[in-house]
Order: sequence, then C-alpha cells, then structure tokens
Amino acid sequence: MPDAIGQFANAKYFSLETFRKTGIGVRTPVWFAEDPTQRPRTVFYVYTLPDSGKSKRIRNNPKVRIAPCNMRGALRGAWVDARARICNGDEVAKGQSLLNQKYGLPKRLGDFFSRLRGRTQIVLAIEIT
Repeated sequence: MPDAIGQFANAKYFSLETFRKTGIGVRTPVWFAEDPTQRPRTVFYVYTLPDSGKSKRIRNNPKVRIAPCNMRGALRGAWVDARARICNGDEVAKGQSLLNQKYGLPKRLGDFFSRLRGRTQIVLAIEIT
C-alpha cells in the first residue's frame, strides 16, 4: 500500500471516480491536499459545489477510487480504493486551509470569484481503504 499512496506525493490532480446508482463510474480530475496529521491513515481533501454530480453520488455511495492524473484526467498512476464523506465543522476549515496552502493564489482567486457569484463549497474527505 505505501507505493500506491506514494504515487500521489507530487501529483497536482487526481481522478476521483464516483459511482452512479447503476454502478457506472464517473471520473473527474480534481485538486486535492493530503492531511499529514492523519498518518498512518491517508486522508485527502477535495472541494466541490454542494449540488455537483460527484457530491450527489457520494451521498448515495461513499465508495470511490482515486488515481493521479493530469488536468484533463489522463491517468498517471494506478487506481486506489477509497471512501469519501462530506466534512462538517472544523474539518471544513482544515481541508480548505490545506488546499489553499497547496494551490495558493489560483485557489484563492477561484474562491473569490465563486463567492462573487454566490456559490458555496463543500469539502470532501477521501480516505484510502
């Protein structure tokens, strides 16, 4: 398992595969940040809109798969099974902080323009199983 987890160390994106009720997988390239305080568990944080397809699918089925990829979703590593959940409370701020540290100005600008349009975000915790 350490090799599977290590493949995410220098990745900027991973492909998050969520599953429809029919079992069909839907892949989306997303920004992510690892929480180093959770070791030996591996927990990644991702942000999205509360009404996005991936958040709806995760509410129905927390089973996901992740693999490093480029911004267009072309895989750069092996798939790893994981479980996703929607964060609450302090964990939301923690996830956003880790994402801001990793992606800096581009993330902050995106957040600014999202707020201008009245969009809210949720944070997902993805834990390797």
